[in-house]
Amino acid sequence: MRLLFGAALLWAATARAARAHATEQGFVLLLPTDIYIAAGGVVVALTVVLLAVLPGGAAAAAFRPVALWHARGPGRPAQATRLLAVPLLAWLVWQGWTGSRDPLGNPLTLAVWVVFWIGLVSVQGLLGDIWSRINPWAGAAMLLSRVRTRAPLRYPRALGHWPGVAGFLGFAAFLLADPAPADPARLAVVTGGYALAMLAGVVLFGRRWLLRGEALTLLMRAYAQVAPLGQRHGRRALGMPGWRIAYGPTPAPGHAVLLLLLLGSGSFDGLNETFLWLDVLAINPLEFPGRSAVIGPNLAGLALTNATLLAVLTGALWLGARLAGTREGVVALFCRFAPTLLPIALAYHIAHYLPSLLLDGQYVWAGIAEVLHLGHHHVTAGFLSSPGPVRAIWLTQAGAVVAGHVIALMLAHVTALRARQSVRHATLGQVPLALFMLGYTVFGLWLLATPRGV
Repeated sequence: MRLLFGAALLWAATARAARAHATEQGFVLLLPTDIYIAAGGVVVALTVVLLAVLPGGAAAAAFRPVALWHARGPGRPAQATRLLAVPLLAWLVWQGWTGSRDPLGNPLTLAVWVVFWIGLVSVQGLLGDIWSRINPWAGAAMLLSRVRTRAPLRYPRALGHWPGVAGFLGFAAFLLADPAPADPARLAVVTGGYALAMLAGVVLFGRRWLLRGEALTLLMRAYAQVAPLGQRHGRRALGMPGWRIAYGPTPAPGHAVLLLLLLGSGSFDGLNETFLWLDVLAINPLEFPGRSAVIGPNLAGLALTNATLLAVLTGALWLGARLAGTREGVVALFCRFAPTLLPIALAYHIAHYLPSLLLDGQYVWAGIAEVLHLGHHHVTAGFLSSPGPVRAIWLTQAGAVVAGHVIALMLAHVTALRARQSVRHATLGQVPLALFMLGYTVFGLWLLATPRGV
C-alpha cells in the first residue's frame, strides 16, 4: 500500500494528460441490444420467482460471510498514508490553480476525475474499504488529536446526515451541470473550498463530522458495504457482495436519502448525455450549444430524477407493506430498504465509466511507469474502434447492471425476512419493489445502448 501510494504521489507530480472517448457507441448501436436488454430483464424476473419458491433461509445463507482472521486497527502504514494525503491534497489544489490550464495536463483534474471518481470509487465497492487508509480529513483529525483532547463543539444530533446530503448534491451538481468541471482553476477553487469547509468541520466537531457531514467519506463508506471483503465481530470476513448490508443496521433518514441520491444522481449522469434528454431540451445533438446553455435544465433534471426516484420507491414500499398486511410507516420502510439499492448504484457507476477507465487509466499507468522507470507505456484508444473489444466492454457493462439488480433483489428479500415476515408475506411485499427493480434494469441497460449526443 505504501509503495502504491508513493508511486501515485510521484505520478501526480509528473502527470500530463488524460482523455475520454465515446467512439465505441457507434459499434454498440450495431449490437442486438434489444435482445440483451430483454435477457437482462428475464434474469431479474427469474430471480424474483426463485426467491418466492426457495426456503426462507436460502437467500440469507447466501449472504453469510466466512470469517478469515482477527481484524486489527489501522496500523502505522495506514496512519502514514492518511497523513501524506493531507499535503498531497494541498499540492494538487495548488497545481490546479497555478499549473497548466489544459485539463489534459493538470494533475488535479486527473486525480479528481480519473483516480478518485472513476477508479477509487469502483475499487472501494469491488474490493473493500481503501478510502479510510487515504482519507485526508482523517489524517487532519489525527493531527488535531495529538494537540488537543476533544473537539470544542458537540455535533448537533438534529443535523443528522443532512450536511453530507447537501455536500453530495453540491458535488453532483458541479459534476453534471457546471460549464467546465474539468477546468483546473475552476476545479481548484471547488476542491480547495470544499477541503477547507470539511477541515473546519473536523476542527469544530472532531471525527464525528466525518461520519455525518463529509459527503465523500459517507459515499465511500456506503460503497464499502457492497464489497465482498469487510469486517464482522472483530474479524475480517469474505462473502457475497452486499453481505454487510444484509447484516447491517438500519440507517437514519438522512443517511437513507443519501444512499438513494447515489442511484438517482448516477442515473441522471447517464441520462443527460442521451438523445432523449437533448430532445426534451429541444437541442439538436449535432449543434450542441455547450454546457453553459444547459446549466438550468441539468440542475432541474438532477433534482427531478432524484425526486421521481424517491417518490416511486416510497410508493412501491408503501404498496408492498399493504400487500403484506403490515402497517409500518413509510419512513421506516424507506430507511430499511434504501441500503439494498447500493449494489445497483455501484453497478451503474462501474458500467457508465468503464470505457473512460480503460482509456484514461492508461495515462495514469503511463505516469506511474515513468516515475518508477518501468519504461514507456504507449496509450492507445484503438480498442474502442474495433467491434470485438467494444462488444466485450458492453457485455461487461450489461452484466454489471444485471448483477447489481439481482443482488439488490436478494438483499431486499433478506431485509424483509429480517423484519420477521413469513416467506409468503415477504414475497407479497416485494412484488411492487421487484417490479420497480425490473423496470430499472431495463432502464439501465437502455442507457448503455441508447445514442448519446454529448
